[in-house]
Amino acid sequence: MTATKILDTFALITFFEDEPGADFMRGLFLEAEAGNVKLAMSVVNLGEVWYSVAREVSPQQADSIIQEIHGMAIEIVDADWKLTQQAAIYKSRGGISYADCYAAALAKLRKAELVTGDPEFKKLKDEVTTIWNKN
Repeated sequence: MTATKILDTFALITFFEDEPGADFMRGLFLEAEAGNVKLAMSVVNLGEVWYSVAREVSPQQADSIIQEIHGMAIEIVDADWKLTQQAAIYKSRGGISYADCYAAALAKLRKAELVTGDPEFKKLKDEVTTIWNKN
């Protein structure tokens, strides 16, 4: 059975901005293309990627990056009630952004590892297995 890994916004921004950890992400994307791992991301986190790039660079660049993501071996998961409720449970505890709660909720529901470098997720270490993307 192929392992599933959930990507948060941090993981993709790291890759697209060629920050420390980008090589780790490149390797993960190659593994996904080869069928050795399944990657998934919440549509809420995809929206966070878009607005982060739009704010820092331009809406046109954000559109371009989203188009590139859609061409990658990443399943984009819509936010149904089950996912939204789990994200809301995490948000109700405080200390984590709402978008990050979606990434954590997806990881919990899929029993998958979460790929991130965002220290906010340390608050959920007992519930969500995290791979720290920090090189």
